[in-house]
Amino acid sequence: MPLPHFLRRSKTADDITPGIRRWILRLLVPLNAHPEFITQHGFANDAVAKALGLGAWVDPEHRDFDAKKVRTELRKLFQACEREPREDAAPSCLAGNVARLSKLVGLSEVDCRLLEFAVLISSHRALDDAADWLGPLSSSKVFHALSVLLDLPEDEVRASLGASSILTRSGLVSMSRNGSSTLSAKLELLSDNFADHIVSCDTDPVALLRDTVTSGSPAELSMADFGHIEPYLAVLRPYLRQALASGRRGVNIYVHGAPGTGKTQLAKVLAREMECELFEVASEDGDGDPVKGERRLRAFRAAQSFFSERPALIVFDEAEDVFNDGSGMFGRKSTAQTRKAWVNRMLEDNAVPALWLSNTLDGLDPAFVRRFDMVLALPVPPQRQRLRIIEQACADVLDAPSRSRMAESESLAPAVVTRAASVVRLIKSELGQSGASNAMALLIDSTLQAQGHAAVMRSNASGLSEMYDPAFIQADADLAQVARGLVQSRSGRLCLYGPPGTGKTAYGRWLAAQMRVPLLVKRASDLMSKYVGENEKNIARAFLQAEQEGALLLIDEVDSFLQDRRGAQRGWEVSQVNEMLTQIESFAGVFIASTNLMTGLDPAALRRFDLKVKFDFMAPDQAGALLRRCCGQMALDSPQPGQLARLARLHKLTPGDFAAVQRQSRFRPIDSAHALVAALEAECAVKEGAAAGIGFLQ
Repeated sequence: MPLPHFLRRSKTADDITPGIRRWILRLLVPLNAHPEFITQHGFANDAVAKALGLGAWVDPEHRDFDAKKVRTELRKLFQACEREPREDAAPSCLAGNVARLSKLVGLSEVDCRLLEFAVLISSHRALDDAADWLGPLSSSKVFHALSVLLDLPEDEVRASLGASSILTRSGLVSMSRNGSSTLSAKLELLSDNFADHIVSCDTDPVALLRDTVTSGSPAELSMADFGHIEPYLAVLRPYLRQALASGRRGVNIYVHGAPGTGKTQLAKVLAREMECELFEVASEDGDGDPVKGERRLRAFRAAQSFFSERPALIVFDEAEDVFNDGSGMFGRKSTAQTRKAWVNRMLEDNAVPALWLSNTLDGLDPAFVRRFDMVLALPVPPQRQRLRIIEQACADVLDAPSRSRMAESESLAPAVVTRAASVVRLIKSELGQSGASNAMALLIDSTLQAQGHAAVMRSNASGLSEMYDPAFIQADADLAQVARGLVQSRSGRLCLYGPPGTGKTAYGRWLAAQMRVPLLVKRASDLMSKYVGENEKNIARAFLQAEQEGALLLIDEVDSFLQDRRGAQRGWEVSQVNEMLTQIESFAGVFIASTNLMTGLDPAALRRFDLKVKFDFMAPDQAGALLRRCCGQMALDSPQPGQLARLARLHKLTPGDFAAVQRQSRFRPIDSAHALVAALEAECAVKEGAAAGIGFLQ
């Protein structure tokens, strides 16, 4: 556990310089701190007494300690010190660093002297102890004390520590106005370790900020990896370029998205394209401890002062630290809300363009939202983009089928892939190629599940069967003709209804393949939430995602969202139907709604669909044709007339039954057309409520 800052101070009374000695004497005499230092029986700090020249009174053999005489001698020491030539209290290293900061930020002579004093009282234990003898000070008493200590006009001290001063705006030193406190506590430095850095070595001013602001590392992605937000980038990129060229103030972009979607990488890519430096506001200090929101805001403001004269972008990652660290339940405001006017001014007048990154928009006050030039949502990349990123990151550790399966996961963020690949690549020689693929799947699945998402599909069980043919679908429309029309128009709204297993979802997959677009499947369970208002948001997000990915959107069990509003008993039941209808009507792509229950749908919903297609149980000729194809694919003998006749008597046979029987063959051998028909009979018997074993009678 790191030591508290006050225990890390190394300067003791033995290290008192003439300048520090003068300050301590001024604390004791003109500022009247001596009653706490000189007691009736001795000194509060013997080491300080010796350093001041009162060592004779510390001698243990000096038994007749006279406080009055000591005070008289102390005043004489003070008067003699004031007659001596003035020596700078700041060591050369500190003075040099302050001079560089002054040139960079534009500090006045008063600012520099106040900064030097604040650093020394923070790092010099004897000076801090002596200042503590003044007791708790109000802000006005601090101004007076500093005026006396530094021999400066009090009004200049007050102005230098004012809310709008350069010293305060830069964050180098600010006055704490939260009641009364000790002198060192009232003077807040940029960070806990800032004093240690500035007195330890001559360095570049930027290095002094390393606990508050760090230089961004190079980007690992390229602009092509963000093609899914190209419409936003088409605005953002030229805007940032012009803002940097013209020195426009108040440029702030808010980027939000789930962890791992590439928000930080986007900032790095933009900085690289703008050919400017990138600085990140630190979220932890030099000891690895988290930095609170208020301190991070001060660091952001300091960075604005430090880098205002150079082409740069500033990134404030994890912006929820300041915008969403309150508690609505207990009425506690966020850090930003408690300083609302100050934050508003900062957002309106910052000199360096800033990118604020967050996992969520929750808690962001509308007053802040309107001050951002752009609020950009960064979703998980679409499937084609995910596949491209996965191929770049994992080509050497994943085979092509595995990469394709992983790209199907809608929750798989780029950062999850790249991190898993870096782990597997390190031990690939021990795992081998197949072991590397399994390890990738293991790591990615564990991360997705920890985030509350489904694991990546290990096989394509839900994919389109190789035997799929719309000719095997019993529908009241020519499905092939419908597909040809949609390939041409690229727009349409279909409602597919009928019993389970009749091929509604499979037709959606086949249609997407014909159109050569991704398929986005959403089930009722994906969109339903226990929270009021979330269903509507999930519905809107699904349509937006399909639009952004250029995907065919298929919502299964759509009856859950389109029930007749005339029978609604709760307000949210009406609002979710309204939202679904609004999204269907405004969606420009191809939308398919599938349902097993056509009755009870809202009449307005039925009017929204361009075509309503009924899917039914297979006709005997369709069932026979599919049986022949199955036998051929499974290397079985051709079905005999008797077996085809048995098949024709199955009135509730669906393509889904054939798919189920094929899956059974992986663990229960089906070695003849007879066994295949028997298995299909068993599937239908279950649906009809009869004993499943009837289908296996010989």
